[in-house]
Amino acid sequence: MATNGGLMRVNLKQCVWIGVMTLGLGITGGTTRMVASPQEQHEQDYSKNKNYQQGVRDGKDDFAHNKDHSRRRNFKKDDDQKAYEAGYQSAHHK
Repeated sequence: MATNGGLMRVNLKQCVWIGVMTLGLGITGGTTRMVASPQEQHEQDYSKNKNYQQGVRDGKDDFAHNKDHSRRRNFKKDDDQKAYEAGYQSAHHK
């Protein structure tokens, strides 16, 4: 009979330990998601960028002529390329 009490105590300790670990991971995971969410939701506003506006014009023209990205423009800066592509996609897929 003493053996059963010892096993129950070990099982209880394991259950409590698993519960604590699960709770800790849940809290940590929730905090990580809260911290990451604003970065994921942040989208650059390129509307006043000249490369964005050029992308909008090219996108509208391609859409009007049923073309798929007929112009390939290369920019020195990655941000300029992103602005152009954002403008193109916003105009071409409307």
